[in-house]
Amino acid sequence: MTIVTDDSSRRLASGLGFAVLSAASFGLSGSLARGLLDGGWSPGAVVLVRIGLAAAVLALPAALALRGRWGALRRNTGLVAVYGLLAVGAAQFCYFSAVARMPVGPALLIEYTAPAAVVGWLWLRHGQRPGRLTAAGAALAALGLVLVLDLLTGTRLDTGGVLWALGAMVGATTYFVLSAEEGTGLPPLALAGGGLLVAALALGLLGLAGVLPLSAGTAPAVYAGRAVPWWVPLLGLGLVTAAVAYVAGIAAGRRLGSRLASFVALLEVVAGVAGAWLLLGELPRQVQLLGGVLVVAGVVVVKLGEPRPAPAALPQPSPAA
Repeated sequence: MTIVTDDSSRRLASGLGFAVLSAASFGLSGSLARGLLDGGWSPGAVVLVRIGLAAAVLALPAALALRGRWGALRRNTGLVAVYGLLAVGAAQFCYFSAVARMPVGPALLIEYTAPAAVVGWLWLRHGQRPGRLTAAGAALAALGLVLVLDLLTGTRLDTGGVLWALGAMVGATTYFVLSAEEGTGLPPLALAGGGLLVAALALGLLGLAGVLPLSAGTAPAVYAGRAVPWWVPLLGLGLVTAAVAYVAGIAAGRRLGSRLASFVALLEVVAGVAGAWLLLGELPRQVQLLGGVLVVAGVVVVKLGEPRPAPAALPQPSPAA
């Protein structure tokens, strides 16, 4: 007889909770940024302030999380640098550049072809060939995304915006793959805080060199017909859609693995459409709501296709005992 612990169930539940929190937080970023972009802010300025604020907020918690483990940070300097440059800086700059040229929905759809790229990376790099259920879940989620973003009506997309969104996809793929690395010894707070700091420094240097246009203003941001002070969406972008989102996303990746975490993160598209509805007045139609259901169903099917770990067994007492 084998006694199976419930550690894996708790790990799955907490991982899904962190993933949903991360997706919901990330999903608000496009709508919040749009109010600033329409008010004269450049994408580079929005990303720099957002990432810089999040890095400042996480600096002390990240340092506390590294107590006694500073060696892990030294051993993983390269990983933190790549995470900051690609998964944080490049992903967010490319996404906001795309949002400045096209609607939030299509930009998110293109960026969130990243789960398919993650499956392809795991297949090519680690030989983890996707099973039939995983492929079916991916197809179901992709169909759901098409319906959520209402692309069947012949929406025309800006070419430059599409290229920026593809750049965001590369950054998002890097984010999912690196967030799931458990063998580094780095706490999620340390990886998130270090990556945000690297991204902020890199963007700041590019701005000082004149390579990255930085323009900002103090005009109110308008959401749903109401004007709010410019610093309100900036606080939301830095605290909620960056600090909370990255830490929760790393915690989810380490519990679920990069493949499943990337598919659960498709819920960011649903959150993004909901945020655009509430803040920008873009009301989703019934077909989009149906698409949201298909996205969730696709995530469930992907989970069913995940290889199941061997159950942990507890030693049994001897008959004499």
